[in-house]
Amino acid sequence: MKKWVKKLCAAILMTCMLGTVSGTAAAAEEADQKVIPFPLQQEAEEELQKEVSAFEITAKHREMAAENEAGYPVLDAGRGNPNWINTQSRYALTRFMNFAIEECENDFSKGSMAGHAIQEGIGERFDKAMDPDDKTDAFLIDMIQYCTDTLGLDKDVLLKELADAVIGDYYPSPSRCLPCTETILNAYLQSALYHGVDLAAETQIFPTEGGSAAMVYIFEALSHNRLLKAGDQIAIATPIFTPYLEIPSIKNYGLVSIDISSTEEDNWDISEEELAKLEDPSVKAFFLVNPSNPASRALSQRTLERLKQVVEKNPDLIILTDDVYGTFAEDFQTVYSVLPYNTILVYSFSKLYGVTGWRVGLIAMNKENVCDRLLSELGEEDKTVLKKEYSIITPDPEELKFLDRVVADSRAIGLYHTSGLSTPSQAFMDMMALTHLVYAEEDPYIELANEMVEERYHTLMETLDLPADDEDQNTQYYTLLNLRALVKKHYGKDFVKWLSKNRTDLDILNDLAEKKGVVLMYGPGFSAPKGTVRISLANLNVGDYAEIADRLIELMDEYYKEYEEEMAAEPAA
Repeated sequence: MKKWVKKLCAAILMTCMLGTVSGTAAAAEEADQKVIPFPLQQEAEEELQKEVSAFEITAKHREMAAENEAGYPVLDAGRGNPNWINTQSRYALTRFMNFAIEECENDFSKGSMAGHAIQEGIGERFDKAMDPDDKTDAFLIDMIQYCTDTLGLDKDVLLKELADAVIGDYYPSPSRCLPCTETILNAYLQSALYHGVDLAAETQIFPTEGGSAAMVYIFEALSHNRLLKAGDQIAIATPIFTPYLEIPSIKNYGLVSIDISSTEEDNWDISEEELAKLEDPSVKAFFLVNPSNPASRALSQRTLERLKQVVEKNPDLIILTDDVYGTFAEDFQTVYSVLPYNTILVYSFSKLYGVTGWRVGLIAMNKENVCDRLLSELGEEDKTVLKKEYSIITPDPEELKFLDRVVADSRAIGLYHTSGLSTPSQAFMDMMALTHLVYAEEDPYIELANEMVEERYHTLMETLDLPADDEDQNTQYYTLLNLRALVKKHYGKDFVKWLSKNRTDLDILNDLAEKKGVVLMYGPGFSAPKGTVRISLANLNVGDYAEIADRLIELMDEYYKEYEEEMAAEPAA
């Protein structure tokens, strides 16, 4: 049996054993006030969280749900990947692929073999091949015209780059990002995330195999280049995507993590007291997801302005922000547009465009940034070691910018010539970005995606008879549901005390999967408060969320019946 499976079984067993232990009267009063479980139950679940991640727990729940006692269809609201796709970018990619193959055959064609696209005259041949009455062709025509008229790209150069990219017969060159792709992606970020701040011309981009790869590459390069050393403190905005909690503790980075916590009472924004922790110069980096996962809240303007003050007091602070959910928040503004010198931006197309399987994301950094300055200030011994390592890829290793070091480190330096995201993937990113840019003033696709998650969110909350949070900062892509607060509203505080003594959070999630076929995610696995679960509003249809709410209430009714029977038997005892 695999080691993690043994740990999972042991931890769940301990949780179940402790789930029936009664707490003290004081703890019961605390549960009444704060709606949290009892200390021994907390200890059991914290022990579980040390051993396995929330995603491994959810994987076990999927197995349980598949054979649920009620025989219900499985409703898995644990997954974050959407159940929709963007069709326009995919039609455009496949249509342009056909055009590119024809261009290769124009070079030469022998059986199933063809040559390469030729740049000279490719623009004229493109115009001739496209049918303006065809929906996909019309978009490709508009797309190329936008790139030439608005972005200033040369038509033949652009079409040659795109043709070579979709064919995929060359390594990416430059390794970091194809030239036209960088211009297109910069325009997309400018439109979607910067909130009117003009940074496109001064931003460099490294496309990666999704946002998770971007994070791994960044941490590796920060460590390798001595910008983060063993014993350094990094701050992590919590609650947060579970694997991001684990990165600093793996690979012997030896980093010390401190929580910058947000709470439901503060609408999941970061309080003044928590932000003040970042002013300490011993905090070397600040890592956040904005809008957050699992709370789905974007940082407020107050917090963005306060971060400026933080950096004035801690000018060496490296800020790393993952903005994958940015387009789901009204009037979103990334931290990068507020503090471009100190911020590394990570973005992924996965959630908005339904491309989690493609693994397409990016790293964006300002041409003038704190990492490059800190590299120049390293001690001579560190500089000498790094100079020797990077000298195999450049004659001027000391001039190599941090982002280019990220690219080199992604292939252990020695395989730098093979680094970079696959060119077909970069071409697909172009297509997705341009579906937005061509219609940026009123992007119907983004509006539709936002309306879809909003409808699902409202259906869930209405069925649970809970108030909806419709503030602009709430993306409604996920929601953190406080189970004990829900129980208190529907059944009263005495039942909350009983439930806290008789069921842990994991007991409830286990029963929900095993008895009702519903899979939700364990909130504390994201460093969210005890008693919370994360529900994804992205991967099921509207009616399914009403059904999830009904099954959850059905389970609570069963618990309540057990409570009533126990209460009725008490006088006779």
